Amino acid sequence: MTLWYTLTGEVPYTGKTIEEIRSCQTRIALPVKQLTARKVPTPVRRLLRRTLATDPSDRPQSARVLLAELELCRGATEAAPRRRRGLQSAALALGLFGIGTVILANYLGRREDAAVALPLEKSIAVLPFENLSTDQANAFFAGGVQDEILSNLARIADLKVISRTSVMQYKSGDTRNLREIGRALGVAHVVEGSVQRVSNRVRVNAQLVDARTDAHLWAETYDGDLADVFSIQSEIAQKIAAQLRARLSPNEKSAITERPTRDLKAYQLYTEANAIDVWDDWRGAEKSMARKVELLEQATERDPTFVLAWCALAKTQCDLADNLEPAHLELAKKAADAALRLRPDLGEVHRELARYYYYADDFGQAYEELTVALRTLPNDSETFRIAAETDRHRNRWDEALANFQKASELDPDNGEVRYHLGGLYKDMRRYDEWERLIRKETANHTGPDPWFEMALAEIKLDKGDPVAAQALLAKVPKDFSPTNEIGFIRFTTALYLRDYDAASRLRAVAHPRLPPENWFEGLVARFRGDEAKAHAVFTDAREKFDAVWGDGNRNHRYFVQIAALDATLGRKKEAIEDARRAVDLMPIAKDPA
Repeated sequence: MTLWYTLTGEVPYTGKTIEEIRSCQTRIALPVKQLTARKVPTPVRRLLRRTLATDPSDRPQSARVLLAELELCRGATEAAPRRRRGLQSAALALGLFGIGTVILANYLGRREDAAVALPLEKSIAVLPFENLSTDQANAFFAGGVQDEILSNLARIADLKVISRTSVMQYKSGDTRNLREIGRALGVAHVVEGSVQRVSNRVRVNAQLVDARTDAHLWAETYDGDLADVFSIQSEIAQKIAAQLRARLSPNEKSAITERPTRDLKAYQLYTEANAIDVWDDWRGAEKSMARKVELLEQATERDPTFVLAWCALAKTQCDLADNLEPAHLELAKKAADAALRLRPDLGEVHRELARYYYYADDFGQAYEELTVALRTLPNDSETFRIAAETDRHRNRWDEALANFQKASELDPDNGEVRYHLGGLYKDMRRYDEWERLIRKETANHTGPDPWFEMALAEIKLDKGDPVAAQALLAKVPKDFSPTNEIGFIRFTTALYLRDYDAASRLRAVAHPRLPPENWFEGLVARFRGDEAKAHAVFTDAREKFDAVWGDGNRNHRYFVQIAALDATLGRKKEAIEDARRAVDLMPIAKDPA
């Protein structure tokens, strides 16, 4: 708007309020005649169309991108013969505007660096509490106390609270360097404590520490009946919030003081289920999930009004559905609906409904549920992660990136969040940011990490540097990666390097992302120039693919894959029809991804 006014003396959209100006922007076309009347050069007009685009995705995506486009535009303007006043004024305006953009870019860069270096004053991590009970079975109980205090604090919008996944690595009983933990998690304060349960009595000790100075800001010990444990957890959370001078709304205070259940046995079952890390050993993940379901079902049977247990059950059923067991999806919906009937106002309920709708490919409804969930879950990284995934499927890439970055900020050691954030950088072709993310993680590891080497190799491959990719892959053990994704990267690298013998050897371990396994054999044949063999292999692959899917289960995913197979066979008309059929079954408006 400023550049437009500098060049024309007019503004493209008028109105007395922001709302009126926005309404004008959406109702009328950009008045380009104002620019042509002042003989503004074509490159500048093109730039202004972009910067004033109604759709944010059509605009330059950062101050640095805008600066680069301004430089190109100014270069084109200055290179033209200066026979018109319009060229001179445009060059001057672009120069002044470029200076402002440089200042903005540098300012944003300093703010970004400062945000990394200096944690927020009202930021906190609740570390695992130590179990002082002689009975080690009470370790689940100690974990539940820590988890409940963390959850209570996380409901406060005026605080930044690190999620459970990232704090669980700092086990109680270990020697903990609080300054290093604070730096690693990006927080100014940490909470640590201990729990001792003897029969029906409980003692909870908690202390708040400034992680920057190791100064103890507050500490207290609570003794009471076991039935009072929820009141103790609530009081600790409120005392910590008061120490940090965090503002609590009436709704937040009410949520903190609410008891999750009145059945302590149900609560014990719930905490035991939460303590199970299903991906601690991927080979036993299915068994671990089944155990979680068993415990959570027992908890809801003991207390059918235990909303958080219903939510945890819905999540676990969704995890099972994501593990190629779609029958569990309806069980997830059943559990989420049970929670909704009990507490339609609870953020966790709408988060789990959003998760269900996401897996059911209903991204519009997922977005509606997430909008409700985020009102009361300002520090829930999982909600932001689901929102990011949903945004990606709704073609809202910048929003997806912002939500993934927020999830990563709240849960910095969550491998799943990092993986999906890296995948988004890949999809957006932002390879340098992807590489910075990976290298930031490698800085915290001693010795080589095969996951990082593999990811860096994929970046080099995507950037068209297969030689560098091959050098990185040489550091990865041959048998690495349970899904054998590394095999696909090795295979593709060999093809790009025209090492067809190596590619032929690797085709058996190349992880099939879409097509059947013998697809890779056909690719090698085609790259070698043996078109007859390639055609025969692709024909066989298509027949096997059809046999696997059968006739009654052909959804949009089937037609996406069959379109690729038909394209490799040169069946252009059929491939286009397959792709259109896929779009009919899953319209672009519903899922652009």
